[in-house]
Amino acid sequence: MKYYVISDIHGFYTPMINALTEKGFFEDKEPSKLIICGDLLDRGEEGKQVIDFVLEMMAQDRVILIRGNHEDLLEDLIDQLLYGDIYDLEMECSHHNHNGTWRTALELTGFSHANALARSKMMANFLKNSVFYKKIMSQMLDYYETNNYIFVHGYIPCYAAEGDTVYRPYKRYYLNKEWRRAPLQEWRNARWYNGMEFACKRGLRVENKTVVCGHWHTSYGHAWVDHRCSEFGKDADFSPFYHDGVIALDGCTKHSGVVNCIVLED
Repeated sequence: MKYYVISDIHGFYTPMINALTEKGFFEDKEPSKLIICGDLLDRGEEGKQVIDFVLEMMAQDRVILIRGNHEDLLEDLIDQLLYGDIYDLEMECSHHNHNGTWRTALELTGFSHANALARSKMMANFLKNSVFYKKIMSQMLDYYETNNYIFVHGYIPCYAAEGDTVYRPYKRYYLNKEWRRAPLQEWRNARWYNGMEFACKRGLRVENKTVVCGHWHTSYGHAWVDHRCSEFGKDADFSPFYHDGVIALDGCTKHSGVVNCIVLED
């Protein structure tokens, strides 16, 4: 099977279509699937077009959706609204404001900022009944595995020596060999991991498999693993990062203007 793989679209529909067009996705008549490794919305201003495109691909049974940390953030926001814990949203200092989740929520529901806060429980219910939440998020997987590849958002679940597996650069982590059966919270934590760091700098690789991931800008790997450019300077490289046991795809589209797409046969 041929797989076209992208990640971290973040509401940037036009760069996504450009990447898929360049790789021949729309002209391909052979059996193929599109794999999206999470983070469909937030940040970009073409979220509706992204949603319509994904729904079209779902109707054609041509897409495999991996859940990202930004999908988790939307679910967390719904819980926060249901419990009326909205002070940080009112003050616009919530991580939902910084990560774009709040703006996405307003776009999905048509609520204004003031009305959403005044009717927080109604806002939460509108979000739960949105096509994105009901039809798209409900079909997302923690991972998708083929003979040679594992497709995830951040990385696979790992143990932390300190106990809590929430990502922190200073923690010591160990590969969870039972990652396929890891509980939901470990997968939620793993969606925040830097796959390039875990595979290349910590050596936490899956035997006989390559992990294909997004979440973390690929310039990190080009800068701090291959040491051939800066991470965000004029010479920064946001192209796909290939290394033993890992392929990273997040092109940091808001910064670079590019969505990365690779084609794999397996």
